[in-house]
Amino acid sequence: MPAANRGRPRVFVDADVLCAGAAGPSEHGASLVVLRMAEITLIEAVTSQQVVIEAERNLGEKLPETLPAFHLIVSRCLRVVPDPEPAELAPHAGPADSKDLPVLVAAARERCPWLVTFPRRGPMGNVRHFQPGHADVSVLRPGEFVSRVRDLLAHLTLEEEV
Repeated sequence: MPAANRGRPRVFVDADVLCAGAAGPSEHGASLVVLRMAEITLIEAVTSQQVVIEAERNLGEKLPETLPAFHLIVSRCLRVVPDPEPAELAPHAGPADSKDLPVLVAAARERCPWLVTFPRRGPMGNVRHFQPGHADVSVLRPGEFVSRVRDLLAHLTLEEEV
């Protein structure tokens, strides 16, 4: 797994991951694990204002009792960036879902090599909305991202201190 920069790997988090992290029935769900990795500073989780608004709206309509957990996650785990301007979107317009294009463009602009989105519908769910995607951004489900981190950590060897 390549690092996004010299520091922590950057991961862009979509609204579905935020909703699942805040409202999921388990402390071990992949969405919440991704957010916890950010909380303990293993990764840098980034999202956009659009994503926060969408997740908050969805939770408020369907599960308003989860809003306190959601607000805590946003404040403790995420760096929220501005939405892309329309001029930033134009060069990337195409087959990707127009509603999700600002999320993909924000991920690329923030140099996040991974966009983590939770599957909603069908076997690929939301992942297909970001296709054909952006050359600099891989779209993964939360479980896939957690597996990659787990594999990376399993192969990590620590040098002995002298």
